[in-house]
Amino acid sequence: MKMTTLLKASTAALLVTAGGAALAQDAMTGPNGEALAEEQVFVYRVLDEHSSVDPGIVEDVSGSEIVRDLFEGLYNDSKTGETLEPGVALSHTVSDDGLVYTFTLREDAMWSDGTPVTAGDFVFAWRRAASPELASPYAWYMELMALENVAEVIAGDMPLDALGVTAVDDRTLEVRLTEPLPYFPQMLTHATTFPVPQAVVEEHGDAWTRPGNIVSNGAYILEEHIPQERSVRVKNDMYWDAENTIVERVTALVINDENQALTRFLAGELDRTEVPAGQFPRLSEEYPEQTISFPRLCNYYYTFNLREDGPEAFKDVRVRQALALAVDRQVITENVLAGGQPEAYTFTPAATANFEVPEVEMASMTQEERNARAQELMAEAGYGPDNPLQFEMVYNTSDAHRSIAVAMSQMWAQTLGVEATLANQEWQTFLDARNSGDFELARGAWCGDYNEASTFLDLLDTGSGYNDAKYSNPEVDDLLQQAKTAEDPNPLYTRIEEIIAEDMPVIPIYFYAGNYMMDDQLIPSWPVENVQQNWYSKDLYFVAEGE
Repeated sequence: MKMTTLLKASTAALLVTAGGAALAQDAMTGPNGEALAEEQVFVYRVLDEHSSVDPGIVEDVSGSEIVRDLFEGLYNDSKTGETLEPGVALSHTVSDDGLVYTFTLREDAMWSDGTPVTAGDFVFAWRRAASPELASPYAWYMELMALENVAEVIAGDMPLDALGVTAVDDRTLEVRLTEPLPYFPQMLTHATTFPVPQAVVEEHGDAWTRPGNIVSNGAYILEEHIPQERSVRVKNDMYWDAENTIVERVTALVINDENQALTRFLAGELDRTEVPAGQFPRLSEEYPEQTISFPRLCNYYYTFNLREDGPEAFKDVRVRQALALAVDRQVITENVLAGGQPEAYTFTPAATANFEVPEVEMASMTQEERNARAQELMAEAGYGPDNPLQFEMVYNTSDAHRSIAVAMSQMWAQTLGVEATLANQEWQTFLDARNSGDFELARGAWCGDYNEASTFLDLLDTGSGYNDAKYSNPEVDDLLQQAKTAEDPNPLYTRIEEIIAEDMPVIPIYFYAGNYMMDDQLIPSWPVENVQQNWYSKDLYFVAEGE
């Protein structure tokens, strides 16, 4: 057996916080000895209403941020994102063949109602996430985890208790895989793997996550939720590390207009908001201590609808390639966004751990060369002044998304004579439309669920739940399968990216940068080095002025 111990049980509670200091010794001192502000209340802006706070259902970034506060899984990300820290699990062992993981759970993990968190809570949550009854939008993630019998359970061909997860006892969780995954522990920081209280779910049904009903095991509990307005969580005194949790209250405010959000930030109503598109240079000059930028493990793209009933034009690879070539990404990153976002010609960001960005032909061409080639391809496909290509492109409501869509449509009009109409949709409507195939060309974005290239490339697997294009290439599927157990998967990832560049089921536009306006008293605790941006309010704090 191979043993992996993150921290010994006797010292875990003291060392898990940043800097390894026991904060309880001095409530006004931070983990590195900083003087703290008297008020520890964090208010931040989100663009849209979150999808859910149910670990088995949540599917968006803003919802996952809330879930990470309300619930705690086996492990947490560190501030840098390079290592794991204990959550409910203190350590684990791995069998010599890499197929069996045995986790030792902490004894002081409690639900907010005072009952212990046990291995059975994880078994219930994982079976529930894989159940056909729940139809979780992230059931496919359970398949990526290579759990024993997971595909059969999701399909309803085997019972839930056949899933490869077992509670040996209250403090021991056994997980069985069908193939060794070197990055399996990293996958356990994702919301889908968090525990769920069976008794509460059975008592309240779909209403179990409402304030007053919800029971959670994270550092915070849900105090209030007003849809399309705000969500409030407050410190959970039953959390095992509550004495070292500094921020007392966290509020997410839904503000659809990013310029309105900026105004409210400058008025002192928000502690964090996104920098509006194109305004980073000005704001960083005017507010240098409150404007920050850092790499993010996220891509931004547009996806074609390649389903049988999708647009006939998009079934022609020449049309897809022409549209991709005619997008001047430099104009978008430097003029529209102006926040240090790298242009994207591949699907996987360069910030991905151990990933080598392959050379694809489009990246080495000048924009003039791209435009010329795009015109040739479009003409070959039969489109021109007498037969202009027409389609609708949809995006979720946002000034930045609108600006990008406008720029792209103008580029296509000028270079190719394409007539693209724009349509914005409210977030949940947008998600439903993409999932059901009710679109022609749709905005897409993905932030890595874990820091490895497969978290992006698996989206283009035929069976992926987030393959909205319904793109299917047997070679890609086979390469993805080989990569899961390859000693060096990079050559396989390179080939997949080359195929994507040829087939062009999606149009990569840029890779994200974290561009925020942030209270300078909060910045010292913000995990800017973590490209996944898996932040936890329990690790945040506001330093006193002048620190």
